[in-house]
Formats: sequence, structure tokens, C-alpha cells
Amino acid sequence: MSEHAPLILDVAGTALTDVDRARIAHPMTGGIILFQRNWKSRAQLESLCADIKAIRADVLVCVDHEGGRVQRFRTDGFTHLPPMHAFGELWMKDERGRPGSGAMAATNAATAAGYVLGAELRACGVDFSFTPVLDLDWGESDIIGDRAFHRDPRVVALLAKSLMHGLLLAGVANCGKHFPGHGFVTADSHTDIPVDPRGLKAILQDDAAPYGWLNTALSSVMPAHVIYPKVDSRPAGFSSRWLGDILRGQLGFRGAIISDDLSMAGARLIEGREVSFADAAVAALNAGCDLVPLCNQSVQDPPAVDGLLEGLAEAQLKGRWHASEASEQRRLALLPKGAALPWDALMAHPDYIHALDLLP
Repeated sequence: MSEHAPLILDVAGTALTDVDRARIAHPMTGGIILFQRNWKSRAQLESLCADIKAIRADVLVCVDHEGGRVQRFRTDGFTHLPPMHAFGELWMKDERGRPGSGAMAATNAATAAGYVLGAELRACGVDFSFTPVLDLDWGESDIIGDRAFHRDPRVVALLAKSLMHGLLLAGVANCGKHFPGHGFVTADSHTDIPVDPRGLKAILQDDAAPYGWLNTALSSVMPAHVIYPKVDSRPAGFSSRWLGDILRGQLGFRGAIISDDLSMAGARLIEGREVSFADAAVAALNAGCDLVPLCNQSVQDPPAVDGLLEGLAEAQLKGRWHASEASEQRRLALLPKGAALPWDALMAHPDYIHALDLLP
């Protein structure tokens, strides 16, 4: 069978157990996602990441680390990054007699934030963060809220591109989320299945516009667990129309597509039918996802992680999904570029010190 490691799993604690090690070594495992429970200190995080890499050097060590309320590591020297809305607010604040000066300051500050975010993570051995949020701030969604840059898709695209430039300076890939847009709906897809009643034209004109404008700069995209019934009866992350026809075909995206968490309520019901984690993974992969995360299941009793690993391997043997060499290459392309600066060297680096001064 062709090698394709599509699963992103979690680990239970601050150090690896023998069970964790076996799961990381499994050929279906392509990434590990870390949470706040996996954090005690920088030294501990660095040791944990090194232990993961000692098992499989190509495993992508990921984290949801955006700034604001979505930032897993906050102590022991990590910079408290502002929510992305702060850059949108800065955009609107022109200096007297200098139209556009707010926009220029905001893009520069967003680049600084991306560099600080990426460099601090890499100094501790983390490869990748699921950022930036490209959702528009419609003022409706509590789960998105100040995680969004702005209401205007043009402002969102330019600030996101600036943040992505900063990540790139630190050698870190990016992930635009949640395609085609989560900001218009009020329901939270962690606990519900949001439905966006708008038609395709309206969504492409507003929420999805940044994905087309950034198709050369986005390393990866995470689709929303939202149903857009005028386009497809399935949530976007399980829809070949959204992922293949629209995102890849119409909008020209060529990077990795990473499903949102399969344990979320929005991923457990497909066309009215409750599905297992393995069935959800198969549906996402067959719709066009390259990677599928299952989060916070290693701490459940019994852990669902092993059932997913076994179920997906069985589904491949039975021909229910086929390993993709292109998907595997897109996964490997998310690994960081260049050598990371160790923490102490980073703290004294002029570029890092300058970037800190630019943060709002």
C-alpha cells in the first residue's frame, strides 16, 4: 500500500506513555496536536516534542495557537499575543492627515505577530499552528468573535497575508480557516451543526473571497463543520463540491486540506446519519481532505484513538478509501523550513526584539 499518514492525534499528558509511542509509530499517524494539558514549562514542551520526533522525524507537531483566547502556551516566557481583531482595529486608526497609515501599521504589526508566534513555537520544537482565522466578523458568532480580523474580506486577506509572512520568516507554514466561512452562523460546531442559509454567490463574494486571493500563499486550509444547504447537504469538510469543485477548482487552492476536529458535533452527523470516527475520517478523505485530526480522545475511557487507527487501516484494506501520494506530499510540505533559533538565542535576536515592539 502507498504510504499516506492522514491522521492527526493527541497525547494524554506532559510526557509520552508507551501507548502514545505506539500510536505515533503507527503508519496512519501523520501529526500530533498539543493542548494546554500537554504544557507545564518550556523545557518540558521541548522534551515532549523531541521525544515525538525521535519516534518519527516526519510527524507534524501541531497546536492551535492563534493569540487572544486561543493560545495554548501562555507562561514561562511565551508572549501573550493579541486577538486578531486587534489588528483590524489598528487598521482603522489612521494618524491625523495620513490616510492609510493605520492599514500600513496593522500589516506590519501582523507580520511581527506571525514571526513571534512561529519563532517561539519552533524554539520549543513545535512545527505548525492552525492559524490564521479567515472568517469574517459578522458580529454573530461567539465562537469566532475577536478571533476574526475584520468584517471586510479585503482587510482580512491583507492582514492574514501579513501574519503568514511573519510565520514564513520563522519557517512555519500556515492554515487558513474555516472554509468557506464560519463567521455568519451563531451555532458553535463543537457542540452543534451550524447551518448557513446563504447561496453560493453571496458566500464566494464575501466569506470565501480571501481563499481565492491568497491561493498562492496559503499552505493549508481547514474547512468548517458548517452545512450550506443551498450548495451541499454535507458540512463543507465532507463535501467534494466544496473542497474539490470550489476550493481547488474555482478558487485555485493547491495546498493541504485539513479537516476540522472529527470529535466535534458538526463532524458526527453526515446527511442525518450518526457516524463513527473512522467513517467520518473516510468521508472527509474521500471528499478531498488530506489530513484528519481527532482531538481529546486519548484522555477518554475507552480511548477512541485506537478504534480510529484500526478502522481507517481496515477501510483502506477494503478499498473504502485510497492512500494518496499527493496528499502525503502536501502533508510533508507543512514541516518547518530552516533551522530554528533556540529560545535563549531568540530572546536576544534583534528581529525578535523589534517584532515585540510592534505588537499592539
